[in-house]
Amino acid sequence: MKRLHIITGLVLLALLAAGCAVLDEKQREWIFQPSDRSWGNAATLAAGMQDVWIDYDSRITKAPVRLHGLWHPARPPKKTGDAACSPVLLYLHGARYNVTGSAPRIQRMQELGFSVLAIDYRGFGKTSRELPSEDMAYEDARAAWDWLARQHPQAPRYIFGHSLGGAVAVELAEQVTDERGLILEGTFTSIPDVASTMKWGWLPVGPLITQRFESASRIGRVGSPVLVVHGSQDQLIQPELGRRLFEAAHEPKRFLLVEGGSHHNTNAVGQDEYRAALPQVFGGGCFKAPELRTSIG
Repeated sequence: MKRLHIITGLVLLALLAAGCAVLDEKQREWIFQPSDRSWGNAATLAAGMQDVWIDYDSRITKAPVRLHGLWHPARPPKKTGDAACSPVLLYLHGARYNVTGSAPRIQRMQELGFSVLAIDYRGFGKTSRELPSEDMAYEDARAAWDWLARQHPQAPRYIFGHSLGGAVAVELAEQVTDERGLILEGTFTSIPDVASTMKWGWLPVGPLITQRFESASRIGRVGSPVLVVHGSQDQLIQPELGRRLFEAAHEPKRFLLVEGGSHHNTNAVGQDEYRAALPQVFGGGCFKAPELRTSIG
């Protein structure tokens, strides 16, 4: 009888473990929605950008990884060879669309003075085909950051994250010490917090979420200036979550609420406000302040 109880217990534990594995896999699919899709005129814009390949060995999967990225260099600085006026930006996109889908936003960040490296995480676009996870996305972002450091060791380097990419950006900025600034757009405090704002948010699903992206608990350990941008009409990630993430960060920091901006067009609607905010948050030098002052919340 005792042996039967042990066997029964082991079977139940195996079923529970299998159930947890399936739950984790489904969450990774739902949260990342990995694909090779883009939208609008993005492919046309991306065609003018340079393909970049970053190879490294994953400590998580113990397998080689090949990241695909787009490199969009800034216009030459006024003083040739002046690295202080040649900032580079690691761009981390959100869920569902590949890096090509972010080409319009990449273009706008380049117009603000950055040379931009944007990457696809595993499972997206031309990067290694593998179901991504929170930890794998963090690892991919760090590999891209290390590539930037090798390629542009003298240039000031910044991190940008949109939506889910914002959570990846926060984790990266927490881990590294050589970033000059962190820019977050349309992002959140944590996945459980996002879930609580949705139609069935009253259900107690928080403890079951494995891909948590706990940005609010990390951003306070970021040592560089932080710019948090959110659209006032963002229906996917509520502006209040962006505001709460901003409040958890240390000074120097700014919160920029773009009136009329949605989850997808805030970067376009708020381009002039971005241009005004950059020198205020990150200092002059690379970023020229506009003549007209823009209100920042």
